[in-house]
Amino acid sequence: MYICKVILKLSTMDAKQAYDFWASLYDSNKNNTRDLEAISLRDMLGNIKFEYCLEVGCGTGKNTQWLADKSTQLTGVDFSNEMLAKAREKISSSNVTFISADITKDWTFASTQFDLICFSLVLEHIEFLDPVFLKASKVLKPGGYLYIGELHPFKQYTGTKARFDTEGGRQLVDCFNHHITDLTRAADKAGLKIIDMNEYFDTSDRTEIPRILAIVFQKAA
Repeated sequence: MYICKVILKLSTMDAKQAYDFWASLYDSNKNNTRDLEAISLRDMLGNIKFEYCLEVGCGTGKNTQWLADKSTQLTGVDFSNEMLAKAREKISSSNVTFISADITKDWTFASTQFDLICFSLVLEHIEFLDPVFLKASKVLKPGGYLYIGELHPFKQYTGTKARFDTEGGRQLVDCFNHHITDLTRAADKAGLKIIDMNEYFDTSDRTEIPRILAIVFQKAA
């Protein structure tokens, strides 16, 4: 008996390079994390009212139109020009502005105060959380909300990370493991308190490892 093994070549890209490359495939590739995070965002923010929204890591716009429909003005920020190009192709709403920016640098793109700031599958690519939470808090209105939807740390512990398949093999994206307390303590230092938290699973079996961790914080009024 002969056993044939298929070996998938693995390589790692820095996050910006990876998302520029991934942009043409991002909407069509099977991606349970992407799809479940879109569900979690709508679930967590469905009953929250906001006018001015900052969507950090808007990518190809998987959440943008939904957020824009609830907003007076939405600013979508991403460091991947290729992902932004895809978002601009899909979304032409007059209340949406897309900006290329690195959120680890000065937030010169934040020219107003926001009622809601969203981070969707972004923070796993950020090594140091405290500066980013502090920047977000400074441009968040008193009483405003901050949402994060991330690959669950339990998934990260098993070795799962952002990845995509190409003809040349599987591409892994540079990621940093953050514990739940890393996220909550960084938020607390920035004056943000948890008002809701939920975990999202691939199936109805809640004995399995959850895929998405979603948290909504609020800044004191």
